[in-house]
Amino acid sequence: MGHSIRRSSVRLPRPRALGVVVCLSLLLGGILAAPALAATAIHFQRESYQAFLVELRKGEVHAVVLHPQGYKAHISLDDGRHMTATYPPAEVAKLEAQAQAHNASFTVAAATHKSTATHHKLRYIAGAIVIVVIVVVLAVLLVGRRRALVEE
Repeated sequence: MGHSIRRSSVRLPRPRALGVVVCLSLLLGGILAAPALAATAIHFQRESYQAFLVELRKGEVHAVVLHPQGYKAHISLDDGRHMTATYPPAEVAKLEAQAQAHNASFTVAAATHKSTATHHKLRYIAGAIVIVVIVVVLAVLLVGRRRALVEE
């Protein structure tokens, strides 16, 4: 009548707890992988200003974007390469005229000040998400363990 079945001390994780752990790990992986994917867009190789002028005269340049902060020119070549060169500020009009003469797109980027506060803010947000995920996983495991002890 009062037969009780003794359960094994080795317990498999409950499907719900396992599902929560898997979902949280996928979410965390996506959050941490997003900056890595964004960083792989375009790689600019350095070149001299003189090499840039030669490419511009030969008509090998597809597009030029001048960045006033630091006087950097980002150059896209017809063969698919991307270069960066430092230009003298007095040469902007000359560069624009040569680019237009060789049917290359020419743009001067708006000077914006990059804030390091945003970068640090994103780090704190990512850190907080990691801590919350760890706390939730530990809570799920603890509740599952207590339920298992109560059932025995």
